[in-house]
Amino acid sequence: MTRVSPEVVDETQIQAVLSVSADVSFVSNKFPKYKLGPDNQIIDEATMHSKGPPLKDVVAQETEQLSDQHKRLSVRDLASKFDKNLSAATKLSNEAKLRDVASLEGHVLLKKLRDALEYLRGRVAGRNKEDVEKAISMVEALAVKLTQNEGELIQEKFEVKRLANFLKQASEDGKKLVNQERSFACAEIESAKAVVRRIGEALDEQERVSLNSGKQEMEEMVEEIQQARRIRLLHHPCKVMDMEHELRALRLQIQEKSAFSVKLQQELTLKKWVEENKLSLYSLEGSGSLGSILRLKPCSEDAMELSKCSIQWYRLSSQCSRRELISGANKSVYALEPYDVGRILQVDVISIGQKSTVTTTCHVQPAVGLETYVETLSRKSDSEFSVVISQMNGRNYSSHSVHLLRVGKMRMKLSKGWITKARDAYSSTSMQLCGFRGGGNLAAKSLFWQSRKGQSFVLVFESERERNAAIVLARRYALDCNVVLAGPDDQASLYLL
Repeated sequence: MTRVSPEVVDETQIQAVLSVSADVSFVSNKFPKYKLGPDNQIIDEATMHSKGPPLKDVVAQETEQLSDQHKRLSVRDLASKFDKNLSAATKLSNEAKLRDVASLEGHVLLKKLRDALEYLRGRVAGRNKEDVEKAISMVEALAVKLTQNEGELIQEKFEVKRLANFLKQASEDGKKLVNQERSFACAEIESAKAVVRRIGEALDEQERVSLNSGKQEMEEMVEEIQQARRIRLLHHPCKVMDMEHELRALRLQIQEKSAFSVKLQQELTLKKWVEENKLSLYSLEGSGSLGSILRLKPCSEDAMELSKCSIQWYRLSSQCSRRELISGANKSVYALEPYDVGRILQVDVISIGQKSTVTTTCHVQPAVGLETYVETLSRKSDSEFSVVISQMNGRNYSSHSVHLLRVGKMRMKLSKGWITKARDAYSSTSMQLCGFRGGGNLAAKSLFWQSRKGQSFVLVFESERERNAAIVLARRYALDCNVVLAGPDDQASLYLL
């Protein structure tokens, strides 16, 4: 074997290194520093001491911020942001190309370095050979590390290219959107200018018209003032005031004549009915005031018994222009109720095909002191009356115990102690209330109350005044709730006249 001195080995290594590095260009001006980590892993010291984040992270961070703030940015700001990110992506792509060149040069360098070390290993022995073998293993580890870095670089290059394409497309879309918004803004500006122009023309026209009309009104006013001054100077009375006084006097005369005519017509009608009553086979007995009872009695020997006749009571309007059928009032006895005040009552008696009509000789008069009593009760929140149930749901009620009827501003309630028989509000569409129309001696003290559909009562009060007061109060409170309480089949519109 040929012995190689240390000086020869050093000169060969220097020549080998010089021959390898003659056609290689590095990104930096010095060879990268590596060191062995655990399990013989190669660690690049330059990456450990890198200054600042890489350009890819910066671009990703700006893109994320842009996506978070896109709702607050204008279209022009979005376009400028996309342009900046596109330039950053182009710069990152150029840097990736430089890395590709550096990676290729690194492979060439490592291949030539390994060949040189293989050549040296064949010519050295002993400790130097071990050092060469160690260097060869380090070079192979560097090659593996370089291959891994190349894979990562390819992945980064793909992502950078995709990001660049996305930003380029977004930049183009942003520019299109800017142009579109600019065209829309120009169109709106032109439209606004046209509207302002039309409004200005309309205001000018209105000003001209107002000036002309103002001048005309001023001239008319001046003429009227001059005319008034002439009238005042001549001490002549105002013709307009005279005409107004004459018209007012004529209106008063017409109203008086009309009232007098209606009164005469009613008196003639009443006289006619009185004459008919004299010729009628039947007559009415009773005071004709609220709280009393009208009784139908035969007044001729030719009159048929009332039990064999068909009877029906009617209520005439205040002007006697129409009459309303009183449903259920088909007995010879009828108890007057508050709705009858100021009206004329009629009763038809039909027997064997013959019809006889009897009419009251005057209007029904109100009860004395009832209005004052009702006003006193209306000051309370609830008014209570002691009553006895005569009928319930159309059948006679066996018990004659005293119950309490409360008439409130919103509802009515019938109870006995803690037991409630009925309680309903006035807003119920099926509630009905009227005087009892079934006849009998207690009819003037009785009323009919249907609280709801399928539940009705005939209540007997202690006096006629309490019965009439309860009816008036309930109807007044119901009217405050926009409800008219009437009897069965009654026309509520007539009660509002």
